[in-house]
Amino acid sequence: MADWLMAGPPTVAEQLALDEALLEEAHEGLIARPVVRCWMAAKPTVVVGSSSHVDQEVDREACAVAGVGILRRPSGGLTVLLGPGCLMWSVIIPCPAGPPPVEQIHRGLLDPLALAINLRLPAGQRVERLGTCDLALVTGTDQRKIGGNALRIRRCGLLYHGTLLHGLDLALVGHVLRHPPREPDYRGRRPHAAFLTQLPLGRAVLEEAVRDAFGATGQRTEWPIERVGRLVGERYSSTSWTERL
Repeated sequence: MADWLMAGPPTVAEQLALDEALLEEAHEGLIARPVVRCWMAAKPTVVVGSSSHVDQEVDREACAVAGVGILRRPSGGLTVLLGPGCLMWSVIIPCPAGPPPVEQIHRGLLDPLALAINLRLPAGQRVERLGTCDLALVTGTDQRKIGGNALRIRRCGLLYHGTLLHGLDLALVGHVLRHPPREPDYRGRRPHAAFLTQLPLGRAVLEEAVRDAFGATGQRTEWPIERVGRLVGERYSSTSWTERL
């Protein structure tokens, strides 16, 4: 059983900080069971991975012209564009005995989510886990990414979060993001516009799928406001954090 976090802060920087704040709580033994949540950026924002090189993955000039901000998250993986039509989901899991192997984490979280989404898709379409940790919509022989995911592990807790595309401006993705420095085999060097697609489901349906996938039957309305504020000040509003690579 997990708890569904009902509330959250308004800005993308605060949302990224909230994921890390909850991971801190899990690591410190302050969370007894997994916390699951969803959120969506109010406007397009580029978010680079913790080890991403901004200039390698992002077209800064295009971002400036389009008014798209750039932030850095606490987890690994490559750069993504968030915004309306891109549902963010997070699972924070306490691991008092230590986290399981990484492949087990990918499988244990993405396979149930794919199943929950598949139960809601029309006939002829299915979601599969491809590459290291992508979710792709498969229609016949066509495989297109609908969700990228990232992980951060601490000694006694883990954070797993990702995206689910259902209405994002995909043209903008190709405009502000460069071709990634590495890619899964199934991408086949396709540009963003030919590689990404949208799930034919709305936000409410996808949030329901996330809740079902992770057994989020409990409810939590409080979030660690002071921790979030500290982390925003230390990292997520700091140019030195975003520009460190």
